[in-house]
Amino acid sequence: MRTNQRMRNLLADADLTGLSSSDIPPMFREVVERGWSITGSGARVLTDLRPDPAGSYYDRLAEETTVNGRGMTDYDLPADLGGGERANVLLRRCLAYADACLRAARDHFGDAGVRAYVSLSPGGLDDGLLTAQVTFCTPLADTPPYIADLEQVRDAAVAELSVGDCSGRRA
Repeated sequence: MRTNQRMRNLLADADLTGLSSSDIPPMFREVVERGWSITGSGARVLTDLRPDPAGSYYDRLAEETTVNGRGMTDYDLPADLGGGERANVLLRRCLAYADACLRAARDHFGDAGVRAYVSLSPGGLDDGLLTAQVTFCTPLADTPPYIADLEQVRDAAVAELSVGDCSGRRA
């Protein structure tokens, strides 16, 4: 797992014990259940997130990150939920979802090529409110990385995970 300092701080403070599929919001569980597919350009995408009709993308990385990227559900969280508690809930949701999707990708594609990117940052209508996003892509030798210099990102907590990072968790 590659992370920046902000994510390392969040992970150090997080309670990730018992992380499981029950941490994944229902609509994201459905995405996991419908699995993965490959587009005409060779992009690895979550089947349930494929647009119809298919879009036009600059390259395979852009297609994968655009199709696979989603903000994590947070509308059900109480408005008065403290920053640390909110971060913990969002992090649990994101990691459980990432774990489940990465395992499904490994099973479907027969390799560990897909990476998950989890980010937590202030955003939305209230810049003081912590929001989260997860996306997936496959690093390619001829394409720059999705997040260059991930360790240097300062405005968000960011982690890059592979299926190997999931071995200690059940999702």
